[in-house]
Parts: sequence; structure tokens; C-alpha cells
Amino acid sequence: MKASKAIASFDSATGMLRALSRFLAGRDVPALGKLPAAFESPLSGLLGGLNRLPVAVRERAYAVSGWAEAIPQHRVGEVRSDALAEWVTGHYPRRRYPVIFIGSANGALVHLAAALDAAWLPQTLLLPVRRRGVAPDDPRGDLAAVGEAGRTLVASNPDLVLHHMHDPNQDRLMIAGMTYFRIKWHRLPAAYRRFIRDHLAPGGMLVGVDCTLRWPTTRIDDRYVFQFGALGDATPEEYRLGGPRVAGLLARYGSPVRRWDPPAADGDSPEAEWGTDPTLLDDIRAFAGPRGLDAQLLRFDTPQRLSPAVADLYRTWYADRGLPTGRLLVESFLLLEPWWALRTGSVPYWTVFGTQAFRAHLEAYLDASAPYDEIRILLFNHGTDSIGLAGAQDWRCTAARARKIGLLTGVDAAAYPRDFASFVRSHRALSKIRTRCPLPPSLDITSAAAALTGREEIVWRPMR
Repeated sequence: MKASKAIASFDSATGMLRALSRFLAGRDVPALGKLPAAFESPLSGLLGGLNRLPVAVRERAYAVSGWAEAIPQHRVGEVRSDALAEWVTGHYPRRRYPVIFIGSANGALVHLAAALDAAWLPQTLLLPVRRRGVAPDDPRGDLAAVGEAGRTLVASNPDLVLHHMHDPNQDRLMIAGMTYFRIKWHRLPAAYRRFIRDHLAPGGMLVGVDCTLRWPTTRIDDRYVFQFGALGDATPEEYRLGGPRVAGLLARYGSPVRRWDPPAADGDSPEAEWGTDPTLLDDIRAFAGPRGLDAQLLRFDTPQRLSPAVADLYRTWYADRGLPTGRLLVESFLLLEPWWALRTGSVPYWTVFGTQAFRAHLEAYLDASAPYDEIRILLFNHGTDSIGLAGAQDWRCTAARARKIGLLTGVDAAAYPRDFASFVRSHRALSKIRTRCPLPPSLDITSAAAALTGREEIVWRPMR
């Protein structure tokens, strides 16, 4: 099976890989990097037309679009780790890079890499697998339906760990017809080793990205764990024990149950989407040592942790270049634009999801920062009234903290979180910002590391 057919295009790692690699090739990210800019206007009109349809129809259309990308269960055994890694490295221009990051997906890291002219190789990818006849609120049924496919996948790929994830809160539309297989390399794949050998500049730095976030899991087999729930506003305890917010969600969606009944957790593991499997870091260290490579570790506890640090780094960088520092671009999940952030002189602040908790993190950042003249907010539409979701009006209140211009960018607030045209419209809105800045010389890695070192819960040090 071709890797491009197996890997989800709607996932965080894929979107971030696409955004960074296009930036390094001197390009922006129209239509999430999936289509040329010429297709944006007709596609935006087509998707915008969905906003006039009933909610149930829009939700079904979103779910079907994801299902079309999922692979049949009987073909899971054809997926090969080496092909997946080749697919990743094939995104990048064939030249030398002063820094190569390897590890956890993170939107703020993408902006850090863009500033450093650096590449990033993800540890985790999402393989969506088709299955039928399992309700989103039946985690045991999901495991029973695709468990054998999971065992086949790990048996065929000894360098992978499978994190089988089931989240009926944030992913309930997608998982109605598919399951999420998140795979993590616990050893450097051959394609990554070749990429480092051929494309790390002499004297360059190799940086392992270690997000230490963990989540309760159930061990199914060697190198195979089942994770129920995921990072967001709902807690692991709510996923497993229920509560008023869970009961309210299930009632809103007409579920026959008022709490979930997942397999009992027997331990915890790196969080499926964001956490780093530390065995990969050991392999990076073992690879770098004999070759005399400068191997460093960038460690943080949650994916949101890097966002204020990278935003401050950009603001200082702009000030040092004599540029205005009063324009903030707030991004969400895979909606991120490193090209237009730099071209418009915008300070990038990435949020994991559009929930109240991540909005509170942004509010805390604004409380601690000099005021911004302009605040533009991109909102990722995942189609679900999930637990803790901040409404469009909440985000408007945050944008209103700007001294001059504060707005939701490319978002139909009345249709949020089902405004799927925003995936196209947000890029068009950013490209119309009038102020343009020349792309700067890349930032020095030493000064960037120094800026991040010492920040709360962020570690940057040599690998030992």
C-alpha cells in the first residue's frame, strides 16, 4: 500500500509536516496544502454552501470526507513502516538544514523550525482504518472490531508501536465509520537516518522533541495499547467514570447511554497524538554519538507549553529587526501558516484545540504580554459540540482585547464548529492582509535555545 493512501491528511502531524515543508520550499499553505490556490475560491463557495444545510447533514458530510481517506481493514497488513518514513522525508526540499527536529507534533515547534530554517520529522502518524457497525460510544466494540488488524500491523512492522485511540468526545463524527491507529516509531527508521546523513548541515544540530504527556491505556499486545479519550477539556477521569459533562454530551447526541464503558486501564503510555515514546530518544542518542553529531533534547510537559515561549521569541526577533511587534496570529490544531505569519509580521501563537482550557492559556499569555494592536484568530472546525468547547463569541471576546483590530479570521461564527469552508477561507483571509514584510535571514539556533531555556516546564539541554 502506498504511504500516501494510508496516512490521514486531516491529522495534526500531516498538516504540520505539510505547512513546514512548503514553507521551506518558499510556499504558503492554500486549502491546507492539499490544492493549488486557484481552487480556493470555488472550493470555498462549495463548502460554504454546506453551512445552509441542516446540522445533521453537515456532520454527515464531514464524517464521509474522513471515511473516504480510511483504509480497509484487510489491507492494514500491507502498510510498511519504511514506506511511511520515506513519505515523510519526501516532503522536504533536497538541501542542507542547520537543525533537524525529530519527535512530537507541535504547532509552535513548526514556527520555531521555520524561524531556524529547520526540518522536522514526526514520530507519530495517524492511520485511519475503516470499520462498520460500531457506535462512537462503544469503545469495547471498537477494540473488538479492529483488534486483530492492530495485531497484524505491529507484527508486520517491528519498529512501530501502535496507539489505538478512541475519543467519542472530540472525534465522534469521524469514529462513526473508522478507527484511529496512531503509530509511533520507537527506533529511527532507515529513511530518517538517511535524511539526517544527507541533509543535516556540517556542524548542525539534531534535536529530539520530547512531549512527556501521558494518558491511561490498556495493553493489548506487545507494542499495542488502547487509549480511550484524548487531550482536551474532558479529563481522563471523566472519560472513564463519567459525570455531568459526559452525560450532557451523550444526551445532546441522542446516545442511549449516559457514561462510557471502556476497557479497564492497566497503566499509562505516551499520549497517542502528542506524547513522545522515549525509546526513540534513546535511538537518536545512539545514532548521534558515534557520528559526532550535536544531539540536543527539547522537553516539555504538554503541547501548549511551547506556544507562549515561541510567541515571545518571535516578538523579540521582530523587535531586533526593527519591525512592529503588535500583530498576533492565533492558530488552531492544523490550521497554521508559517509563511504568512512571517510575511505579515505576525507573532504566531498556536492553540491545540478551540476549548475553554486552551483559550484560558491564551488569555494568560495576553495578561502577561504587552498589548497587541491586532489579534486575528483562526478556529479549527471539528464538527462536534464537544466537552469544554469555547464558542465563537468567547473567542471574539479574546480577539477584542486588541487595541485596534480584533477578529475571527476566515470563520463563519454562526456555523462554528461546523464551518468547514474555514479550512479554505482562513488562508485567503490571511493572504489579504496588506502589510508585507520580507522573509528574514534564519534565526540563530544558539539564541533560540537560550530563549527557551529556563522557561517554565521547558528543558533544552544536550542529550545524555
